[in-house]
Amino acid sequence: MGSSGYRITWKTIILLAVGIGAFLLYLFLFKVDIFAIIDKARGMDLSLYLLALSCVVLDTFFFAMAWRSLLNFLAVRLSIIKSFLYVWYGVFMDIVIPAESISGEISRVYLVTREQNGAQGKVVASLVAHRLMGMAINVASLFIGIFLLLVRGQLYGIVLTLLLFLVVATSVGLILLFSLCLREKWTLKLIDGAMKFAAFVSRGRWKLTSIKEEALKAARMFHDSIKEYMRSPKTIITSFCLSMISWIFAVGVAYLVFLSLGVQIQLSVVLVTTTIVVAVKSIPIGIPFEVGLPEITMSTLFGLLSPNITLQTAATATVLIRILTLWLRFFIGFAAQQWLEIRTIRQPSLKLGRASLEKPKSVSGHIL
Repeated sequence: MGSSGYRITWKTIILLAVGIGAFLLYLFLFKVDIFAIIDKARGMDLSLYLLALSCVVLDTFFFAMAWRSLLNFLAVRLSIIKSFLYVWYGVFMDIVIPAESISGEISRVYLVTREQNGAQGKVVASLVAHRLMGMAINVASLFIGIFLLLVRGQLYGIVLTLLLFLVVATSVGLILLFSLCLREKWTLKLIDGAMKFAAFVSRGRWKLTSIKEEALKAARMFHDSIKEYMRSPKTIITSFCLSMISWIFAVGVAYLVFLSLGVQIQLSVVLVTTTIVVAVKSIPIGIPFEVGLPEITMSTLFGLLSPNITLQTAATATVLIRILTLWLRFFIGFAAQQWLEIRTIRQPSLKLGRASLEKPKSVSGHIL
């Protein structure tokens, strides 16, 4: 990732078309009328839909504030506006690069360390702590949603099995990541193993000594930062509360979209579906723009888990939700990415201009 930023290629556009084609094929196989979707969407309550749109922005804002509170605690100062823009930049990278969530976090590490050199370990620690909170919220949301659906008798068979598997898999991932944070020796061994593997592959051609030293330095800083978090429960609680507010707004998007269509949907269904989609998007399956698989997952779950919602209505709501959670986020993220990169390119010239203005002028050897 350079200063010029990410450029959309033909490969990205082709894979985007494949994703859209897969969703259209899904609608065709299940005999969902696309024109009926358009007609139903035209009759929505625009005020509620705009409220759902505001939830997307507020979700991202509180997400950014939760991360910023973790950064500031480690003396990595980031303004509210910059943290907000950096998260939007990461959202854009998550969407267009088929390594969802990883690419966005790498982008934020890059952006902060580009501005504040030497803070890489602290930034990584803040991102890992933030991710742990997000995973914990996802697991809790799944538990609550599954419990409510079981009580109502709406969950059984293969869907229940898949949901329980997802709960276990997410919980195991959460435990492993948390364990890695506590075990500094594990991290150092991983770095040492990676360096030995790189040396073996390059047959000694790559000079890895300085890289290894930087990696070890960042790892020690990372673990020192994690220890600082553990000694400050107030910081963790503050960030967790902000993350919870962000999650509430994220869930509110789907709920408000259904209301805009005049359809009542159970909150438990929205909780379970939203959490599953987050998990599905986090898998690097190679489809940029998150197109195809999330739409199919959402339409199916909304229809299966809600006895009063037809697949036609579920598909309409899914399209309207994805306009907000995918396309709106894509264009805002793209604008943020372009603004930050253009600003970075212009900064050297601006600094040079200021320096020339501040330079003392002289006439005939006399300083004015």
